[in-house]
Amino acid sequence: MLTMNAIDTVVRAALDEDAPWGDLTSQVLIPADAVATAQLVAREAGVFSGGAVFASAFRLTDAGIVVRMLVADGMAFAAGDALAEVSGSARGILQAERIGLNFVQRMSGIATLTALYVAEIEGTRARIVDTRKTTPGLRVLERAAVRDGGGHNHRFSLSDAVMAKDNHLAVLTAGGLNLTEALRQVRDRISHTTHLEVEVDRIDQIEPVLAAGVDTIMLDNFSLDDLSEGVRLTNGRALVEASGGVSLATVRGIAATGVDVISVGAITHSVRSLDLGLDVVILTEG
Repeated sequence: MLTMNAIDTVVRAALDEDAPWGDLTSQVLIPADAVATAQLVAREAGVFSGGAVFASAFRLTDAGIVVRMLVADGMAFAAGDALAEVSGSARGILQAERIGLNFVQRMSGIATLTALYVAEIEGTRARIVDTRKTTPGLRVLERAAVRDGGGHNHRFSLSDAVMAKDNHLAVLTAGGLNLTEALRQVRDRISHTTHLEVEVDRIDQIEPVLAAGVDTIMLDNFSLDDLSEGVRLTNGRALVEASGGVSLATVRGIAATGVDVISVGAITHSVRSLDLGLDVVILTEG
């Protein structure tokens, strides 16, 4: 959940990095009593995300600055649309501008790309989910942006679920246990409320993994034919997740195989920030 405490913690660190001793340029160029009104304007179309984060940058810089959001998170907008209005100390607005823009541009970029993936799989049973391939320190914001784009979140951290991947399985079975027995021992050691997911990269691994009573089986880098076969073999005994090789060009075909979940790292690790600008529309001296 994206709380104000989480937002302020991330934004405060960014502000401290950007202006550790204040904004020297604004201090020497802008009168202390100058007041400004600026608009956040879209230079291109997209899906909005990060309104509270954008506002936090100005509030933490100067509590007297007022930010009025003109669109809500998750709303689509067109090029030229005004998305927010910022009023108050000109110095404060100029100091917070870049940090506010950095966050809202990136979050809106994630929401926009996610929405494209979601649109591609419309009418199928699949859902688009993110991964842990997020910017260090910004996961809570980037996960919120995925939700704003209509996607869903995978486990937030390593602490939230058991997900056994190829290297885990190699270590787990090194002592001579077969895969099913090794995973059953894992199942016995965890709470009944803890989700157990196992990644496989070959068809012949599916039955031994399912026999251990896993909750989700991840089919990694499977061909479309093998994904379809994996769904058939699973036959409702676990959720089926597809990962690897997912792009806007391939996601529809992957969804059509009948998988339940498609994880897409690209929506956070390879996203392009949207082109949004902050334009001063009124400047007065007090």
